[in-house]
Amino acid sequence: MKLALNLSACAFALAAIATAPVYAQTQADAADQAGGNDEGTIDDNVIVVTAQGRAQALSDVPIAVSAIGAEQLQQSGTSDIRELNQLAPSLLVSSTGNEANGSARIRGIGTVGDNPGLESSVAVFIDGVYRSRSGNALSELGPIERIEVLRGPQGTLGGRNSSAGMISITTAAPEFVFSGYGAATYGNYNQIRLEAGINGPLSDTIAARVDGVYLKRDGFYTDVVNGTDVNNKDRFLVRGQLLFEPNDGLSVRVIGDYSKKDESCCAATFVQPSFAQQARVSPGLDPFALPQPGAPALTDPANPIIPILLGLGQNPAALNQSTFNRDIYVTPGRTYAGETEDFGASVEVNAELGTMNLTSITGYREYSNFQASDTDYTQIDILYRAPTENAGAREFKTFTQELRLQGSAFDDKLDWLIGGFYANEKLETRDNLRFGSQYGAFAPCRIVNAVNPALASPSSTGCLSAGGRAVLLAANGGAGAFGAATPLIFAGLDNLAQINDKGTILDVYNQKSENFAFFTHNIFHITDKLDLTLGLRYTNETKDFNAAFTNDNTMCPIQRALFTPLLGGGLAGLAGGLIGLSCQGNSTSELDGVTLADSRSENEFTGTAILSYKPTDNLMLYGSYSRGYKAGGFNLDRSALTSSTLVNPALAGSTANLQFDQETVNSFEIGGKYSSREFSLSVAAFRQQFDNFQLNTFNGSVFLVQNINACSTDLNGADRDASAATGACAPDKVKYGVVAQGIELEASINPIRDVNISMGLTYTDTSYENDLVGKDSGAALDPALRLLPGDNLSNAPEITATASLSYTPPLGNTGLTGLFYINARTTSDYNTGSDLLYGKEQDGFTLVNGRIGVRGPDEAWAIEGWVQNMFNVDYSQVAFNTPFVASQQTYSAFLAEPRTYGITVRGRF
Repeated sequence: MKLALNLSACAFALAAIATAPVYAQTQADAADQAGGNDEGTIDDNVIVVTAQGRAQALSDVPIAVSAIGAEQLQQSGTSDIRELNQLAPSLLVSSTGNEANGSARIRGIGTVGDNPGLESSVAVFIDGVYRSRSGNALSELGPIERIEVLRGPQGTLGGRNSSAGMISITTAAPEFVFSGYGAATYGNYNQIRLEAGINGPLSDTIAARVDGVYLKRDGFYTDVVNGTDVNNKDRFLVRGQLLFEPNDGLSVRVIGDYSKKDESCCAATFVQPSFAQQARVSPGLDPFALPQPGAPALTDPANPIIPILLGLGQNPAALNQSTFNRDIYVTPGRTYAGETEDFGASVEVNAELGTMNLTSITGYREYSNFQASDTDYTQIDILYRAPTENAGAREFKTFTQELRLQGSAFDDKLDWLIGGFYANEKLETRDNLRFGSQYGAFAPCRIVNAVNPALASPSSTGCLSAGGRAVLLAANGGAGAFGAATPLIFAGLDNLAQINDKGTILDVYNQKSENFAFFTHNIFHITDKLDLTLGLRYTNETKDFNAAFTNDNTMCPIQRALFTPLLGGGLAGLAGGLIGLSCQGNSTSELDGVTLADSRSENEFTGTAILSYKPTDNLMLYGSYSRGYKAGGFNLDRSALTSSTLVNPALAGSTANLQFDQETVNSFEIGGKYSSREFSLSVAAFRQQFDNFQLNTFNGSVFLVQNINACSTDLNGADRDASAATGACAPDKVKYGVVAQGIELEASINPIRDVNISMGLTYTDTSYENDLVGKDSGAALDPALRLLPGDNLSNAPEITATASLSYTPPLGNTGLTGLFYINARTTSDYNTGSDLLYGKEQDGFTLVNGRIGVRGPDEAWAIEGWVQNMFNVDYSQVAFNTPFVASQQTYSAFLAEPRTYGITVRGRF
């Protein structure tokens, strides 16, 4: 199946090439927006980017970069970075349990998981201002001038958190011509989108612009129990700008924006074998064992946890329906309601200082989000976040300042650039995650299932009926199933049954990050055809961390005191289970009133070296080396305070356990670019080696954050076993643990007037090395990750191909023009789970979007019909372990959007 899909994807790509594909946009005024000091120096039909801190023709930039202009963005319906997936084959943007946790991946590399303590591997800049996390850009962006997707580490100019790449978004700036526009959209799911803006001069030297977007849409899921919909959209954006240009040598652009979302997100459904063939019960209920063909589904009663759910009131429809039946069965009274606010201001100054150009970008932003949830995604009340401002909340307050000075020397033989960057980020996260009102009925059943599923009685206290207790007391000739400890085990089950609506009252984490950097980026013109680019950046990063906990789960310390004496004997497994389920995620009153504090500091050199050669004006060849860096930090999750819930986190817990190290990457790339007015082609081959790769994965109970490396000596399979005590490596034998390597191709042609065709193809082998270990000290890999060695990373398909066709013919002599636009993205198979468990696979698929319309003279008005996901393809963004739902762990999935369609009317003057 996988081979067939790969061959199909290759055939798709080759067909696109054969029909003269394109991946370019003509940007008539791109040079103006790329930097006021380069105005008029580049041909109007040339694509201009600022990937190297200067306005340059795309064909002259010796790095892998995709540039998408305003026209293609409008035709494709792009309003946030997630929709770039259709246009850039090496990019994948997805979101999970909260859109604030949206993650961008380039070449299969990105930040995984819902922990805001991990910074983005793909840095996002909007109008030159760094956004703290890539999920911050999963919102309306308003009118966009262009988007640049830089592939591979951008450690010189992009900074500390661009180890996989960078997305640079430039919004439409004010102009000294009075103009305005408006657009109205109506679509299925009752989608209403309104957008309008006005622009004009306030004087000869000052221009102003105001843009606004409003979007409202019903949700894609129906909450059958509570009679509402989930994954809806209700958001708006307002952005105002001033542009001051007193003379040709000075421009000042001031931007202020505010956006807000009031939306319910994000629901999930159970994964079924009809979607993921291996979502089946495994031998011995071991999720790390490959299921046998034809085995029962994980949601079948053959999985002992399913009768427990049914006995406690779970509607069986949720367990039997298709993964893509979007009816969900939520606990009565629970909700996914949330709120997001994002606002800020920036000032960009471009000034000519004699023969030098100075750029200053100052930004301040605040971002806040909270999201309530039925956190177990079942109808049983096991785990929840109440809909308050403390529900999985995060608040960022970020100040950034960048200065760049650029000029030339030695008769223009040297194009030099120096600069500095400072960032001050204050992050506060708050959580109110609590055990639900039925946790006490559910959790003891997991213990009883482990003893004998036939004895489980969900309606009885401790999940044991009087008859079940009698059976266990009479076992072993009346000595009891657990000997003299049998009454103690009963007491433990009864104690566990009392943990209802207990847990976190409020946990607060504060992290202050200060970052400063100095960098230089220099292009030496050795000859008219040969250039050498050298870049270097020094970064210093400090993070100060503190946390405070309030918790009312008083049963955890009681259970710990009762069962710790049994941990050394034959009942260790049973005793450990009772403690673990009573203290899950270190939710214990032992932490009530406890505060923690710590700090960490990093210093890192990153940079690049590029040799490029232009044998002709239209052809460039290059080879490069780059080193990138992603900051380390703190796991903002109390469950990581200890490696086991068997010990008191207030005594044995350590902030050292919360820390993870910085990630570094060494990247090697060769490539070529050919560009003419009619045709362009770029090819890049790359290899990226990641040390201390940061991985965040959910194991069904807690989020694990671990650095991933490999050992240069054979571990003899010790990294693939279930023991945490095996698989260590000598520190001097530790090497990189993740490699991304492959080939990228982008091509373009305008075969005839009014026709533009585009195509991209990426083959990427992004995989873990064999013989994996944890930190670079050589510590053993966490057993929960034992399927990783030698396999591909999650959400990293080997083959991705994109193509688009735009046709805008005149309609007779009426002055009207037509619009026909279609794009497609094809991917091969991949696993969506960061732990790579069986049953989280996503088969390859193809998405097609289209738009057709009529436009008035000079495009003064337009009427367009559009469709996204034209063929209503079902696919998931991420599959994950359904929290706590195990004997054998079941899986749930965050589904991608179904087919949407509608009509847009727009006008401008």
